[in-house]
Amino acid sequence: MTDTDLPHRYPDDQRDAIYRAMRERRDMRHFNGRPLATDVLERLVGAAHLAPSVGYMQPWRFIRITDAALRADIFALVERERLRTAATLSSRQAEFLSLKIEGIRECSELLVTVLMPDTGAHVIGRRTLPEMDLASAACAIQNLWLAARAEGVGMGWVSFFDPDELAQRLALPAGARPIAVLCLGDVEAFYPRPMFEDAGFGERLPLDSVLFENAWPADAQPTPAAY
Repeated sequence: MTDTDLPHRYPDDQRDAIYRAMRERRDMRHFNGRPLATDVLERLVGAAHLAPSVGYMQPWRFIRITDAALRADIFALVERERLRTAATLSSRQAEFLSLKIEGIRECSELLVTVLMPDTGAHVIGRRTLPEMDLASAACAIQNLWLAARAEGVGMGWVSFFDPDELAQRLALPAGARPIAVLCLGDVEAFYPRPMFEDAGFGERLPLDSVLFENAWPADAQPTPAAY
């Protein structure tokens, strides 16, 4: 059987559009501030909510930040963590500090993704892998990201913050944890390549270095090279 014989295969143009969104998705940090239509934001969050989740737990929640003072407070949290991270990069500190890592002040919409607390109610698929709640929430973020690219909306995932501090500012219930600050908005252009790749902080690994057969190859490196 060839791929064209698969009975549930999408038409070529629809299939190619999905792969294009994956290929052209970027972690965006530059936004022009133009507002997003409400229906676009609703479609994007709806796409996130279609994500798969282990045991159908749906552990994600999204908080839309519309208060200007709270947005400024979140930016301050991120800036503090950016400087702390830079302090750990003794050999490349200046290079890292020159990079723009977020677009919190410029983006049209700011969302915080919250991972709900583990109450013990969802056991299926998690008895030996309890971290599958985080994996499920990451699937929701990726859904949103790909939908945003298809809509022509830029999105950046910011992870530079102290989760306990942000949880306190958002009055999250006990055990709930923020895992992402998502910047969404109109952009002048999408980056041709990932910014960290352009800055020399990594590159896309070749496929044969991430796909193995039956067992771990004797010559495969267990971890990627450091910066």
